Amino acid sequence: MNHTSLPVLEFVLNCEINSQQKSYTTPVLTMVYLATLFGNFLVILVIKINRHLQTPMYICIATLAVIDLLNSTNITPTIIAVLLDAPAIRHGLCYFQMVLVLYLEAMESLLLALMACDRYVAVVHPLRYPALITNKTVLLIILMFNIIAAAAHVPFMFFITEFSFCNTNILNYCFCDYISMVKITCNIDPKYFNIFVPTTIAFGACPFALILLSYFRIVHAALKISTAEGKSKVFNTLTTHLLVVAVLIVPLLTSYALTGMGVKLSNEAYSTMVIIGNIVPPMLNPIIYSFRNRKIKSSIYKLFKGTKTSPEVQNMRIGPMLICFSSHRSETNSEVGRH
Repeated sequence: MNHTSLPVLEFVLNCEINSQQKSYTTPVLTMVYLATLFGNFLVILVIKINRHLQTPMYICIATLAVIDLLNSTNITPTIIAVLLDAPAIRHGLCYFQMVLVLYLEAMESLLLALMACDRYVAVVHPLRYPALITNKTVLLIILMFNIIAAAAHVPFMFFITEFSFCNTNILNYCFCDYISMVKITCNIDPKYFNIFVPTTIAFGACPFALILLSYFRIVHAALKISTAEGKSKVFNTLTTHLLVVAVLIVPLLTSYALTGMGVKLSNEAYSTMVIIGNIVPPMLNPIIYSFRNRKIKSSIYKLFKGTKTSPEVQNMRIGPMLICFSSHRSETNSEVGRH
């Protein structure tokens, strides 16, 4: 059957939510977005202005906050706009949003694995921690993650240049999603779906397995702690961390892996898994990884109270959103076993 490709200047997003659901989904989503912005921005600010927090663990936490800010800002306003009956989006912006989502998902998964390894070394090998985990090492690993995540998604950008649209420019999704766009192209090439198999393994299954292995070793070490209180703290921390990791990785891993293997999911099932994996973790991460942390809680209290927590607080200049930390020596001996 011959298809005539039509030029597409914009896409129309069709978020399959009825009017009754929109009435409460829109305000809830707006509150979630504002909470995400406030929580992650506060984490970045507190770590930026406190030199004693500029250590490997907190560099990871600040980087996670930056990723969550970018991912939420990339997706949530679009979903809210669609729910408010403004569904059109320029094709260039749609392509950019689509690739950025995949890149940030990969970065967050890799970073969570790094954070799990950081806690593993701190708990299981505390005496070697200052030598093994330094600011320079963590920054180099994060830079390497950026390069790997960007390079791994170059094929997606090449595939996008091959897309042509014949019958419709309507995406049955709440934001610009790669799978949803492939479904409306003229000729669906299997390679457009098959690419999800290696990327899902690299950025989903492998980090998840590494996280589970690290936490298993931490649990094994925690069982040797003599006090019940010490064991309880470790298990409570690991439980909450695994909950957040599961909310992020499991829905995305399931949806992308099944799609890559040729399993057809309903739009509702696929949408639910991907949206949960992108919307919920950015709101929960500051609570789980930061606001439960003693040093960060103390710094936030001093910040709102007006107490100077470091010489930089006098200026209170946040600077660019990109967190640039100077190369301080690691101060992590006091952080061993604590998150």
